[in-house]
Amino acid sequence: MIPTPLIQRRRLLQGLGLGLAALSPLARASSPKAPQASKATAAWSAIESAARGQTVYFNAWGGGDTSNAYIAWAADEIARRYGVTLRHVKVSDTADVVRRIQLESAQRQPGTVDLVWINGENFKTLKDGRLLFGPWAQQLPNWPLVDTRLPVMRDFSESTDGLESPWGKAQLTFIADRRQVSTPPRSAAEWLAFARANPGRTSYPRPPDFHGTTFLKQLLLELAPDSAVLAQPVSDAPLAAATTPLWAWLDQIHPLQWRQGREFPASAAEMNRMLGDGELKLSLTFNPTEAAHLILKGDLPATCYSFGWTRGTIGNVHFLAIPANARAPAGAQVVANFLLSPQAQVRKADVRVWGDPSVLKPEVLAQAQKAQGGAASQNLPGLLTETVPVRPEPHASWVSALEREWLKRYGTR
Repeated sequence: MIPTPLIQRRRLLQGLGLGLAALSPLARASSPKAPQASKATAAWSAIESAARGQTVYFNAWGGGDTSNAYIAWAADEIARRYGVTLRHVKVSDTADVVRRIQLESAQRQPGTVDLVWINGENFKTLKDGRLLFGPWAQQLPNWPLVDTRLPVMRDFSESTDGLESPWGKAQLTFIADRRQVSTPPRSAAEWLAFARANPGRTSYPRPPDFHGTTFLKQLLLELAPDSAVLAQPVSDAPLAAATTPLWAWLDQIHPLQWRQGREFPASAAEMNRMLGDGELKLSLTFNPTEAAHLILKGDLPATCYSFGWTRGTIGNVHFLAIPANARAPAGAQVVANFLLSPQAQVRKADVRVWGDPSVLKPEVLAQAQKAQGGAASQNLPGLLTETVPVRPEPHASWVSALEREWLKRYGTR
């Protein structure tokens, strides 16, 4: 029998010499023996003690030089501060990690994954299979610093239930060159009007490219008669009702697009190149710091800027989770807590380092940036300077349904 997350947590606490009540919010609130803060402090100290000397195998995407370098920096800091060895297991597809966790759990093998960078359908798969350790995230000492106005309690409409800790955030962001576009489109209707006024100068990546599908989801949130249905698992009738305006919009804009909508850029990276070359007037990204990063590299002119839509753009949070069969759950929690620290979050958000936006409260981040001298990077050309509301991701099941319908309608052109 595979241990449940609750049993896993009890075993860890017993191994630390603590009862389950030591980390229970209800028990802390009602205990007459000691204040809540002192019990939480003692519990965390025990976790840090257990973590010392452990090796944490962190399975995370390894395709980015900046993110890889950041993880290497974090590993050095964690070893120096906590005596925990962090090994970055570089992966190209998190779904492969999920399958490995499933296989090892089914065969009752010791886990080879202690911490995983995850969100969306991969998280839901592990959660549904009761293959995650926890709850633990909201008991981290740095949890009170998290901006809970962000979607940190739900992951693609799935409740996180304390089973994963937020690490960074992403939001659909559009890019234009001020020399070409002084007033950008800020809605689906304005985007269509812009395409009419600028034939052949707009497009979007071809789904199922991630950015192309994200653009479809953004349009769906804007155009669906009842966007609330998107938070529920998809089925045939809601799919047809919700997407009818989307297909009508695409039918109108495709003939106005680059190459009359018969071809599409392969990726957002290709769109950014086309923007830099003047072939397109609009591009997109899922990182509000992307334009600034490309300007620093010389891939975009300094006259480029980032913008959003008036009613908001789709965004999500990426998380860290601990498998139920992890061999170093204490060490994994210590790593996750450090990665939520102001020092680690400020460095990660710095465009010159990585540029992955922080999940901390804005006032906490601003204070930390000032203390660490990192605020200068926030004034770089191309950064998103306006406040754009974050619209939640549809339920994960809408992704494949949207892609399937898009390919059926437009994929053979």
